[in-house]
Amino acid sequence: MVSKAEIYAKAQRHDSPAMTASAAAPIKPPEPDLTPAKMIERARAMRSYLRERQDQCEAAGELPPETNDAFVTAGFYRTVQPRCFGGYEFDVQTFLQVMIEIARGCPSSGWVLALTAGHPIVMAKFPEQAQREAYGVDGEFRGPFSRSTAIAVPADGGFTIKGNWDYASGCDIATHFIGSALLHDESGKPHRQMLLLFDRKDFSIVDNWQVFGMQGTGSRRVVIENDLFVPQHRTIFWELLDGHPAPWPTPTGLSNPMYHGRITSFLIGEATAVAVGIARGALDLYEELLKTKSTPFPPFTARSENYEFQQHFGKAHALVDTAEAALLKFGQDFVEVCARHVADGVSFNGEIERRFLIMLQQCVSLTWEAVDLLFSTAGTSVARRDSMLGRHFRDLAVLRTHVTLQQGRTALNFARIHFGLPPWSPM
Repeated sequence: MVSKAEIYAKAQRHDSPAMTASAAAPIKPPEPDLTPAKMIERARAMRSYLRERQDQCEAAGELPPETNDAFVTAGFYRTVQPRCFGGYEFDVQTFLQVMIEIARGCPSSGWVLALTAGHPIVMAKFPEQAQREAYGVDGEFRGPFSRSTAIAVPADGGFTIKGNWDYASGCDIATHFIGSALLHDESGKPHRQMLLLFDRKDFSIVDNWQVFGMQGTGSRRVVIENDLFVPQHRTIFWELLDGHPAPWPTPTGLSNPMYHGRITSFLIGEATAVAVGIARGALDLYEELLKTKSTPFPPFTARSENYEFQQHFGKAHALVDTAEAALLKFGQDFVEVCARHVADGVSFNGEIERRFLIMLQQCVSLTWEAVDLLFSTAGTSVARRDSMLGRHFRDLAVLRTHVTLQQGRTALNFARIHFGLPPWSPM
């Protein structure tokens, strides 16, 4: 009897160019000589283009095709993608700076980009065969990632799965999807999480993203309606369900340390970069408002000449500068800890990871304090439905509801681990 794994392998040999002999060779990036500085400059130059299309992005409820095409052409999706798979393999700080600049121009576009362009870091944990299938012959990969309580059932050579995943940001422009599922023990009790890699043809999308902020992210529901067989090489185990993360698989064939550490803090760094970008964009808009709007009381001078509004602008600027500096310091520290972990196998522990997380969560709090100050002092006109500053305010408000950005839980677990006690939850 032919197993599901053998059927899958045969289909891949016939249908997927990723499994041909020629695909085993490294994939060249589109621009082999592209530098981090040039990529950051491309993102900075795109800010005005994105600002002009904020309304279009929000009305469409997803990243406009022309914006996605611009991101593809600029190489943004390949920022941290392994060079052997057609990426540029730039450092984490470069990734964060690119995401800040894009979110500064359009929060929703920045969110979609960050939460797809960062996921080669996740893919690095999958077996090499899965990576070759995902990157194909040209390295074109966009893989949203979302958690779910879907159940994975062991099958010959892999698992079968069906279920749905909410908040799959960027699913409309995806080439693949990375979803979590629960694996049950013999008693039927879920005991650990796993990640599975799906092709775009394997899932459908349900438009259930009806929110007052981040409307242009297309963070919709991904659905797999029938039992889908997923071969073993397209799965990895992620975490135990007792508050202790399981060890991430060690990447094979990838020497860059940034692929070898824990990745939760990097994923939270994606969201934090967007928050910093949103706050930078809000500062841009507030500065324009101060130059063009007069004070509400005599003498009616430009707000930029008034001490009260100067004080608001200065304080908000300091908050955002501090958040960005801490975020970029995280990018540097993340790679350094990854490098030490490669050397000794123990440096990137649960305490270090949660230290990074509470640092990033604090960055988001600083951006919110800044944007709240700007919004509340700009005047009631910024509460109009078509206000761009209002959009930055509500987009950041929605971003802050993400479960991973709630600092109280993480701060508690950091302290418990620091004092030799077990964490109460995975984050």
